[in-house]
Amino acid sequence: MSRAREWIELHRRYLATTTHDPENLPLVVERGEGVWLFDVDNNRYLDFSSSISVNNLGYPSHPEVIKAVVEQLGRLGHAAGTDFYNPYQVQLAMKLVEETPGDFPKKVFFGNSGTEANEAALKIAKTSTGRPLFISFIGGFHGRTHGTLALTASKSVQKKRQFPWMPGVFYAPYPNPYRNPWKIDGYEHPDELVQRVLEFIEEYIFDKLAPPEDFAGIFFEPIQGEGGYVVPPRGFFRELEKLARRHGILLVDDEVQMGLGRTGRMWGIEHFEVAPDILTTAKALSGGLVPIGATVYRAELDFKEAGMHSNTFGGNALASIVGIKVLEIAKSLLPHVRELEGLFRDELGRIKEEFSGVGDVRGLGLAWGVEFVSDKNTKKPDVEARNRVIREALKRGLVILGCGKSSVRLIPPLTISEEEAKIGLGLFREALKATL
Repeated sequence: MSRAREWIELHRRYLATTTHDPENLPLVVERGEGVWLFDVDNNRYLDFSSSISVNNLGYPSHPEVIKAVVEQLGRLGHAAGTDFYNPYQVQLAMKLVEETPGDFPKKVFFGNSGTEANEAALKIAKTSTGRPLFISFIGGFHGRTHGTLALTASKSVQKKRQFPWMPGVFYAPYPNPYRNPWKIDGYEHPDELVQRVLEFIEEYIFDKLAPPEDFAGIFFEPIQGEGGYVVPPRGFFRELEKLARRHGILLVDDEVQMGLGRTGRMWGIEHFEVAPDILTTAKALSGGLVPIGATVYRAELDFKEAGMHSNTFGGNALASIVGIKVLEIAKSLLPHVRELEGLFRDELGRIKEEFSGVGDVRGLGLAWGVEFVSDKNTKKPDVEARNRVIREALKRGLVILGCGKSSVRLIPPLTISEEEAKIGLGLFREALKATL
């Protein structure tokens, strides 16, 4: 038995059952260098997962981030931000306010994860509007706690035996150009697809289920991550913003996977020219080192009295120093990410034309989804083909992760070189040749 299998068996014995898939991804990581991972058997893998968009700056992290961590450890790691004040939280908050969309006063709440950031957004929206209801989108993922689980509509297993979760969330179809309830080709007819989604909200949710004046917020991902790396039509969020403003509903933008340079802009929503009322971020803000989540929101929405919400470790001194450095480095990498987008777009476009089992390719920057189908005409999802590709890619030294029903995500660290990106895309092509 390999060392990897031994560790997997020990993991199964001592750790909770979560999302591991030892059949498709039996990877036991021991160390990382740049964009490469090494397992306990000293096999080397090119990482096209960024540990789900956490290690955007590579492994173990960017050298400047590591240097900042070492220096900060000699000063202060944590002092109760619930009761004391420290300059590091303030500095990170100021940086987030400066770098997020919207030319209006903002405030920041710090937690330890994307889920916590979204939980805070729920409470901010409820308390500031006095309204109880929310809209989120089918295919969306916002967390697994009882509040955020109500917003999540990605996979039914995530809600198994958890009812009742937080009441008051209504779901609308996401404008997926490739696969939607109206069978509209959203690439050819984007405006029609957008209009159908808006009509669903107005004519079904607002007219039949609950009045618009009872809705506090609309939660969305600018590009759906767990749902399949789905890029909506460019005009969607501008039209959604108009709808929200008409009814006094807040827009809540979940940037946990797509933020901090992943799409070639600092925030995914910037591609769509909309400034949300609330923006959440986490994952990459940690530099792959220290858990952190942040909720950035219009200052006028702030809690009106102390004690309504708080957090022990959120935005501690160490995490704050990391976040400041991550924001600086991510901003400097944006031109590089935009440069590599063309490489991915061209090569994945060729792959789509060459392989009958590849139904759709979509993405921005270094956030790409490839969807597998058994028939390009019927678009029937081919889950087993997707899983075969993941297994074969790993055998060849490439780490990729699934998303949606039958898609994979290609999301390498933003620090990847053009040569390394070409190697990874070549390995992906080889895996397709061997399995499709």
